[in-house]
Amino acid sequence: MTMEDSTPLKVALLGCGVVGSQVARLLIEQADDLRARIGRPLELVGIAVRRLELDRPGIDRSLLTDDALGLASRPDVDLVIELLGGIEPARTLILAAIGAGSSVVTANKALLASDGATIYSAAEAAGVDVYYEAAVAGAIPIIRPLRESLVGDEVTAVIGIVNGTTNFILDKMHSEGSDFAAALAEAQDLGYAEADPTADVEGFDAASKAAILASLAFHSRVRLDDVSREGITGVTADDITAAKQMGCVVKLLARCVLSEDGTIAVGVHPTMVPAHHPLAAIPGAYNAVFIESRNAGTLMFMGPGAGGSPTASAVLGDLVTAARNRVRGARGPGESTYSARGITPPGRVSSRYYVSMTVHDEPGVLAQVAGRFADQAVSLQAVRQESEGSQARLGVMTHRATAEQVSRALESLGAMPEVEPGVSVMRVEGA
Repeated sequence: MTMEDSTPLKVALLGCGVVGSQVARLLIEQADDLRARIGRPLELVGIAVRRLELDRPGIDRSLLTDDALGLASRPDVDLVIELLGGIEPARTLILAAIGAGSSVVTANKALLASDGATIYSAAEAAGVDVYYEAAVAGAIPIIRPLRESLVGDEVTAVIGIVNGTTNFILDKMHSEGSDFAAALAEAQDLGYAEADPTADVEGFDAASKAAILASLAFHSRVRLDDVSREGITGVTADDITAAKQMGCVVKLLARCVLSEDGTIAVGVHPTMVPAHHPLAAIPGAYNAVFIESRNAGTLMFMGPGAGGSPTASAVLGDLVTAARNRVRGARGPGESTYSARGITPPGRVSSRYYVSMTVHDEPGVLAQVAGRFADQAVSLQAVRQESEGSQARLGVMTHRATAEQVSRALESLGAMPEVEPGVSVMRVEGA
């Protein structure tokens, strides 16, 4: 072995929470294997934390520092792992690391979805790598297939369950009849949901991941602001029951689809998924991503979407790749935006819809409801009606229609005295 082969690549770790502590542990426990895979040893030279006084079992306290900027910008560091999350100070620290010549591994979906262009441009100018497999779907390898494996194909759709918290909640509501509040409380008790679950249940987390997936799949810059978003807080037991009766399961889907006009339709919404669809069977806190492409056909990736060890596995995979590039004097793929596709206006996005409402159980009401849909050129596929005394619960499944058409139909229905307030609508996956 030459002197160069034995010189360690120096690694700085920003953040030592659930994932960061597991990354630190794996760097130590798997040091020999990592050295064999990379061709040179890795040396963890510092861990930036917010609170030095906290006890961190298994972590060498001499590595800890609260000077994150000083650690990130050290000129002798080769690789920086950012696991702080959020926009700032993560953006400043990553840019400092890139400016110092370090390659970066990050799991920061919020930053990449909001301002990835700044990070990618800085990395390109500095000639270093940015890897982010752990930013989407935890341990599931989905970034690399889109970024590298399918780069010779044309991806037409990426549809996925990319938030384990919401999938756990909806699964509990479907399989056990739990209401939303009870299912959320259980998710929090098990550590699947934060004390403040807003980012998960309101769809912000999934929307960030959808922006990243759409950017990769369609070689265009897609930002968080481009993603149409709806969370699951409005999903009721009635919605779950209606889905079951229609042979469906409710899932929060991130949907990135190439529209007929060449623009990108990207959104996150509670969606009825037919039971025969592969995504319908994804249980608990698992994630799954379904890809459709011109030549490879349909592909599906499934696995744990969160958690310390699964996410750390994805981080270490990126670290090995970035380190290998460093050893070989090579670079991985950068940002691909050659297509520069526009975003499909939300109103023009096409889907099937399930609309449920309470109406007066009187002759002619159903015909009037159907007429309001017909006025907006929305064709009905199926109608279900259950009488409840002087009222009836009406469920209508549409054929494919644009969001704008359905919205106008709902507005018209709301003006009917025979229709009670509280009309609900949910997208339905499939043709």
